[in-house]
Amino acid sequence: MKLNDKLLLAIVPWLGAKMIRFISLTQRVVIYGEEPLKKEWASDRHLIISFWHDQLLLMIMGYRGPGLKNLISPSMDGELLAQTMKYFGQGAVRGSSSRGGRQAFRELIALSTEKVDLVVTPDGPKGPRHQLKDGVIQLARISGRPVIPLTYVCSRGYRFRSWDHFLFPFPFARAVYCYGTPQYFSRDQPLEECRLRLQQAMDENQQQAEAYMETYGVSAV
Repeated sequence: MKLNDKLLLAIVPWLGAKMIRFISLTQRVVIYGEEPLKKEWASDRHLIISFWHDQLLLMIMGYRGPGLKNLISPSMDGELLAQTMKYFGQGAVRGSSSRGGRQAFRELIALSTEKVDLVVTPDGPKGPRHQLKDGVIQLARISGRPVIPLTYVCSRGYRFRSWDHFLFPFPFARAVYCYGTPQYFSRDQPLEECRLRLQQAMDENQQQAEAYMETYGVSAV
């Protein structure tokens, strides 16, 4: 590992965790749709949480469950994110659809027997933006776990010129986390039918979160 990379890993995750906590602390946050999840957790059942890649930065602050394992790219950016998540007590499985995907998928299947929730960004790591790939469906069908759409929107922030228009939320903004209806998939259902159903559920949850934001008299970034 290069010296510059070592310096980045020593500094950026610590600063990133501080920044995430500061932004979240200053925002006016509302969480919708959490009750079905609480019932699942109370019954010692665990979930697959699915959200779009551009909303990743503050997602950890909207989760109040028993623990997470995240599927994170094996790139350097992914390593920085994985190290940052450690400050929140969350683990990572390294892999993506383009690098280490099969091994990462096998690890997620193995983790589905443990008492942790699993997190997937189904349009990552390279898009297309907000277009669902099949991996999350395969994971749900094999593990038997429901998939929970999750959306984060805020009233003030910056959109990067990246493939996903990555969102950097600003402090003191209004923020909404919106959990969607649990989606169950069986092995005998056609894969494309399942993919389209979850795509629709995630799109509708995005629209619902934006509609909640409108009720406060502001629009989502």
